[in-house]
Amino acid sequence: MSADEAGTSPAAVTMETEVFEVMIRGSIEAVWREITKTDELQGAIFNARMHTDGLKPGGQIRMRTASGAYTSVVGHVLEFDPPRRFVHTMAFTTQDDPESTVEYDLEQQGDQVRFRLTVTMPAGTKSAKQMRQGGTMIVNTLKRIVETGRPSLGIRLLYRLFTLLEGISPKRCRSENWPL
Repeated sequence: MSADEAGTSPAAVTMETEVFEVMIRGSIEAVWREITKTDELQGAIFNARMHTDGLKPGGQIRMRTASGAYTSVVGHVLEFDPPRRFVHTMAFTTQDDPESTVEYDLEQQGDQVRFRLTVTMPAGTKSAKQMRQGGTMIVNTLKRIVETGRPSLGIRLLYRLFTLLEGISPKRCRSENWPL
């Protein structure tokens, strides 16, 4: 039965918002680079590489494994205001859940940057559960990378595990299924 047949519509999805915030010793430019770079892996965002047809409103985003063979997240840019605000949609390729919205807000405060990650996601979904768990990891890993130059040992080991398990990713996540 479709959502319309059930008397609901995609617009009727209940959304919830989580906010993750951290103070990072460093420059706003360093933090901005870590969350928007496309020329290397994003160590704070699950060691994925951002592929895009343009970091501008309407631009598409694909977060791919280091090898590029699998795509874990798809979305599009809603706002891009360097180096202060970046907003995009996202959906996990492993889920059929409605899109979430991810907001990155940065504010230089002396020798630190207030970094806020706000995620608005469909309530009660697997995607929401993953985002709640992942949000804390993202802000803490971003802080560690900007302040020390690399993620913690535990995160590096986790990323190594991701690489080893890449081959068992679902076929639906193959990057050829998610072109730009």
